[in-house]
Amino acid sequence: QLQFVESGGGWVQPGGSLRLSCGASGNIFRFFTMGWYRQAPGKPRELVAEITSGGSTNYADSAKGRFTIDRDNAKNTVYLQMNSLKPEDTAVYYCSGVRWSTAYWGQGTQVTVSS
Repeated sequence: QLQFVESGGGWVQPGGSLRLSCGASGNIFRFFTMGWYRQAPGKPRELVAEITSGGSTNYADSAKGRFTIDRDNAKNTVYLQMNSLKPEDTAVYYCSGVRWSTAYWGQGTQVTVSS
C-alpha cells in the first residue's frame, strides 16, 4: 500500500506557474499509474493528467498545452508543472496512484488563481 503527500500548492496570479509534487512511501511506486485530479467547490472531481508506469501520458483538454506531468521513480515522486494558470484552475489538487484497479489518494493541496 502506498501513501501520498502533495505539496507545492498556493496562490498565484493569472498567467503564473506552479509545480505540484506528490511523494509516495514504499518501494512499488514505479508500478503505479499516477494521476493528478482536481475538485473545485460544488463540482465533481476530475482528471487533470495521468502518467503510466511506462511513461505514457494523458491530459484533460483543459490541461493540454499548459500542464505537464512527469515522474521520477528513483525519488518516488510525480510532478505537475502548471503554466499559464487561469482562475478556473482554482481547485484542490489530488494525487492518485492506481494499480490493479485499486486507487490510493493523497489529501490534496489547494491551488488558487486570482488577481
